[in-house]
Amino acid sequence: MDHLLRATADAETRHFWFRGFRFFVAPLLREATRGIAAVKLLDCGCGTGANAEWLNRFGRAYGFDLSPVGVRIGHASGRRRLARATIAAVPFPSNAFDVVTSFDVIYSLETPDERAAVAEMYRVVKPGGFVIINVAAMESLRGDHSVLSREIRRYSRASLRTLLLDAGFSIVRLTYTNAVLFPLMFAGRALQRWRGLSVGDEAATGEISVPPAPINALLTAALRLESVWLRAFDNPFGSSLLCLARKPER
Repeated sequence: MDHLLRATADAETRHFWFRGFRFFVAPLLREATRGIAAVKLLDCGCGTGANAEWLNRFGRAYGFDLSPVGVRIGHASGRRRLARATIAAVPFPSNAFDVVTSFDVIYSLETPDERAAVAEMYRVVKPGGFVIINVAAMESLRGDHSVLSREIRRYSRASLRTLLLDAGFSIVRLTYTNAVLFPLMFAGRALQRWRGLSVGDEAATGEISVPPAPINALLTAALRLESVWLRAFDNPFGSSLLCLARKPER
């Protein structure tokens, strides 16, 4: 996982996937923070803290991650509101945050920790507050990145919905994302499984390296167009699932 964080730190400001991810998440953040003064946000499993830094556009954001490497990279980049902790035991008081996020974390947790993590997110978000969760989706897309990120499961719409409803949340929005990339990813990851999944450095090089500039720009534009579509419609498939859920006010 530390190797994944190092590779991610080199790519997350430029890679089309990270740019597209923020196109998809931004409208949910605007909805979750609308009408709230002095918004407080918490990013659970923040990695290097790049997303926590981006969340500051919507309020005052904090983050934590279990990896000392991720926190160290974040601190070296000037991101100070980061701590080292596990998502299964969040080091913040109950009902403390307006918005709690978890981006591509819980799919790598064993089932008891997965459920504990969602329960902890429920605990620390304020009544009436929101959580935004992004996870890997569709078992047919398991590939090299699954090895690199120590992926235990890929979610379906039904499995993620059940997980959050069981924790007490209500679902506000649940959709697949990265649908425009699906044909290429499906073919590429089927080929990876056929020839045997890569490990370690090989997986990182293939999955997170930034493509040549014209390709990176083209794929960024495609994801931006998809984000416009998602303002009105849900995708029936995609490589990720994105959910906006709410804790009841009482």
